[in-house]
Amino acid sequence: MALHWPKEVWSLLLQCKLIGQAQEVCAALTIEDSLVYDNIKSAILKAYELVPEAYRQRFRTLRKSTAQTFLEFAREKGILFDRWCQASKVSGFNALHELVLLEEFKNCVPDHTVLYLNEQKVATLQEAAVLAEEFALTLKSVFVGKSESLYHEQMKKDTKPHPQQPRGSSSKKKLYIGALFPMSGGWPGGQACLPAAQMALDLVNNRTDILPDYELELIHYDSMCDPGEATKLLYDLLYTEPIKVVLMPGCSSVSTLVAEAARMWNLIVLSYGSSSPALSNRQRFPTFFRTHPSATLHNPTRVQLFQKWKWTKIATIQQTTEVFTSTLDDLEERVKEAGIEISVRQSFLTDPAVAVKNLKRQDARIIVGLFYETEARKVFCEVIFSFIYLLGFYLMISVSYTSQEFLAQLMSKLGGKNPEETGGFQEAPLAYDAVWALALALNKTVGPLRTKGHRLEDFNYNNRDITAEIYRAMNTSSFEGVSGHVVFDAQGSRMAWTLIEQLQGGSYKKIGYYDSTKGNLSWYGNDKWIGSGPPADQTVVIEEFRYLSQKLFVSVSVFAGLGILLGIVCLTFNIYNSNVRYIQNSQPYLNNMTAVGCMMSLAAFRLWLLGLGFSLAYGSMFTKIWWVHTVFTKKDEKKDKKKHLEPWKLYATVGVLLAFSFLKFTREAPKGDLDVLIQPLLEHCNSEKMNTWLGVVYGYKGLLLLLGIFLAYETKSISTEKINDHRAVGMAIYNVAVLCMITAPVTMILSSQQDASFAFASLAIVFSVYITLVVLFVPKMRRLITRGEWQSDAQETVKTGSSTNNNDEEKSRQLERENKELQKIIQEVRQSHQLVPDLFSSEGQCCQLLSKENRYWLS
Repeated sequence: MALHWPKEVWSLLLQCKLIGQAQEVCAALTIEDSLVYDNIKSAILKAYELVPEAYRQRFRTLRKSTAQTFLEFAREKGILFDRWCQASKVSGFNALHELVLLEEFKNCVPDHTVLYLNEQKVATLQEAAVLAEEFALTLKSVFVGKSESLYHEQMKKDTKPHPQQPRGSSSKKKLYIGALFPMSGGWPGGQACLPAAQMALDLVNNRTDILPDYELELIHYDSMCDPGEATKLLYDLLYTEPIKVVLMPGCSSVSTLVAEAARMWNLIVLSYGSSSPALSNRQRFPTFFRTHPSATLHNPTRVQLFQKWKWTKIATIQQTTEVFTSTLDDLEERVKEAGIEISVRQSFLTDPAVAVKNLKRQDARIIVGLFYETEARKVFCEVIFSFIYLLGFYLMISVSYTSQEFLAQLMSKLGGKNPEETGGFQEAPLAYDAVWALALALNKTVGPLRTKGHRLEDFNYNNRDITAEIYRAMNTSSFEGVSGHVVFDAQGSRMAWTLIEQLQGGSYKKIGYYDSTKGNLSWYGNDKWIGSGPPADQTVVIEEFRYLSQKLFVSVSVFAGLGILLGIVCLTFNIYNSNVRYIQNSQPYLNNMTAVGCMMSLAAFRLWLLGLGFSLAYGSMFTKIWWVHTVFTKKDEKKDKKKHLEPWKLYATVGVLLAFSFLKFTREAPKGDLDVLIQPLLEHCNSEKMNTWLGVVYGYKGLLLLLGIFLAYETKSISTEKINDHRAVGMAIYNVAVLCMITAPVTMILSSQQDASFAFASLAIVFSVYITLVVLFVPKMRRLITRGEWQSDAQETVKTGSSTNNNDEEKSRQLERENKELQKIIQEVRQSHQLVPDLFSSEGQCCQLLSKENRYWLS
């Protein structure tokens, strides 16, 4: 309430947290009641005896203990009385008056009437009297023509095993049936199946045309649907007189135990509530029959529905028990033959949380669930909390044509109890038909046994002939029962129609039948779905191309076009002023290659031209910086200064890099249209060995970038007249290297996002081209414009006065080095003068000569 959940969802949230007895009580409610919070609350309180009747009994039976004082006893007595009144909603004298009178009235009527009144939750004396009278009249009408003693006997609640009361003449011979009815436990089906079996016995024993000389008597125990308890009870049945002709177990786990052991005593086993497919194994259970269809009976129906609704992909979730495992194994074989795929198969023991999450993770749409009712609530709770959207759900049960007469008789046997709260109510017709199948089979054996000199009353656990005759009669049984046509297949399983129901508006609606014996599907056509039809068996994939943003493409194209225009201007400028000495000293042909390479990198045909443009532009700059590093980092500087620059070697180096790129692109080009389509659909140019190709390209280009950075750093302080723009080249190399090393991995990561990948790569290319062109060519333009150095090399040799040396910096450094050498010579001459005074007339003359020579070098 603190979280302000709407009351409509309280019931669902509460059911997901219930355990133990509370969970069992909730599972027994009808679908309508399980959706109402107040009904669930009332049922749970009743189960734990937190109801007015429970408080009343505690108040009446409370006695003082020896450890209590009278004050403590009085206080506890008062608390119980208050709780009794509060639970009964007593708020005044009139209500208290009705409460006391109603209690006294209940003390004076039979116990079964009190039970009925408590179930009806009467609150006044008048209402209790009316209901008690109606109930008494109803019971008497059922036993019309029968003795009063039989009426009272039928109303007694006897929890111990007891034989059915004999009917008719006492001269009839008795045949005993040993039965195990689960009155409690995981499946309390005996609550309704036992009264149904007793009804069938009454009718059979009163018939004169069926076993006229015999009387069937039922000896039953509560197996609690527990194999361990059933083992003990089976021992009691077999080793306690009288001898039983047939055994009738209930749930699958108990039937498995009983049927496997029964052949040791030559006993026929007839079950009314076992659905495990494992029980159809004749080698393991040679004397087993059942009126409850095998769980695999629904599998042909499921396959028919899959084909009808064109489902080719399903998922399954099952509780880990033998009955569901064997059912799913059979379903898997059938769907495989029908060309249907089980994409996901999940199982759970007690907690389905992980299994449901796996179904959601695998995007399962059509799910076949195999589990008991208690676990079903857990599964659907996990479905709700996992936010799985259920497109459809269907439940398939075995058909039972229940007659109104049988239903009326069964209701009277239940004593007015709510059928939905009674365990085994749906299986009650099967128990009824099981007794009839047994009676008809035994009746059919009387004649054949008489011809062989045997009688049914001669049966013992060592008599194989009587057992074989009963087996043949059971195997050929065929009659119309209240649950439909009863006939057994070669494995002893019931062959029946399958009723197909769909949950519509909170209640199940019949939408069709399937006859597995004829393969005939009868369809009513009243099925309803969310949407226009049945849900799809998998996520519908709509192929839709994702295109590049037109605005982004136009913007990048404009920048690229401006970059190409800038490259053309720079190329034209460099060619036009190629005779200017300043331009000549910057290796203009390499600069032309750089400009052409930049323009190629901006072209639309990126696969080829981007790689070739990079090799041409970056290769030209790399060649320059490589030559500068080679010339000016040798130890023997005197030799290197005289080294002559041969331009053809530079051009040849660029040609080798360009040829290598051209060869690489030619050999790795795709052989055809190898676009890889993904969801959502994007077109990626791919090749057979794309990863190898990228590794070679990135490795080769990456080494060039790293080496270029190293060479640019090593030559940053070097000046040379042969290549006067190598510092600008170094800056351009830094720019290209940094952008390439960042762009390459980022574009690979963003390959699935076309706009981001295109924008990042395109802007990196455009910026690197812009920066390269500006760094290399703009300083040259600025120098020629501001200084007016537009003369060619021939004109410049004729003129005087103006700067005949365009590289004053280099010459001044040379003069500084020569001055240092001359100072060394002067020092040596002075030392020589001191040692050989006769060679010079005076020290001044020598100094004068040297000073003149020094001035000559400095001029």
